[in-house]
Amino acid sequence: MSKLAEKVQQELLRAIDNDELVLPTLPEVALRVREAAEDPDISIQDLAKVIGNDAALTARIIKVVNSPLLRTNKEITDLQMAISRLGINYTCNLATGLAMEQMFQATSDVVDRKMREVWNKSTEIAGICHALCRHYTRLAPDQATLAGLVHQIGVLPILTYAEEHSELLADSISLNHVIERIHPVIGDRILKAWDFPAPIAAVPGQHLDFSRDSAKVDYVDIVQVATLQSYLGSQHPYTELDWATIPAFAKLGLDPKADVKEDEDLSAAMEAAMSMLQ
Repeated sequence: MSKLAEKVQQELLRAIDNDELVLPTLPEVALRVREAAEDPDISIQDLAKVIGNDAALTARIIKVVNSPLLRTNKEITDLQMAISRLGINYTCNLATGLAMEQMFQATSDVVDRKMREVWNKSTEIAGICHALCRHYTRLAPDQATLAGLVHQIGVLPILTYAEEHSELLADSISLNHVIERIHPVIGDRILKAWDFPAPIAAVPGQHLDFSRDSAKVDYVDIVQVATLQSYLGSQHPYTELDWATIPAFAKLGLDPKADVKEDEDLSAAMEAAMSMLQ
């Protein structure tokens, strides 16, 4: 590790320990959606009013409900109909995840490109999570999708820090090293600060612990397998791990040697899930 990477890492970890790191806040619309989701008596009409204040998010929800993965014979053009089709919980989780895209923007071109790269990878992994969840578990696909969208949320404060420290921005190797080492710790803090439900809040901090073996399949397992599958066919170091020793595969009932993209039905479901998030 370079001296710069070591210095930055120590500074960021010290800031975390002292509660001095400025954590990102959820976009306003995501906060309102989550607040609505916590109301057991929320109606479709009320939720539509909350989401309807954000034209871009409304368009995304309608796009999702008409995607190959979810569409019915009749095209849906109305937000209330879309929520009715998806269900309130599914809509809330999806809206929360999609609203986060607003956070992955920066004033500097270099940081903006890196944020787009992180968000695009997150949507790819979220799409794989959705398909794996539906095919191999009884967990909720909308929660699995949200888990995929937030698993790299800890990268945001690091890139914000880099934007203010030109020497780190100019050294991409050191920047990537810092991101890899500490984004799980920061992501864990962020989701706890946002009061995310425990099964999702555990994902950033635990998804890279490939020896982790929980009592039963959970969203961390799904994100782990989705992350590994996303790098198949590349030269990424994850492809050199012995996947047969990773408990998440067994818990999903998935052959670690299998490329899920070779299963036509599963591959089509993954493509459809990814495209609905982009």
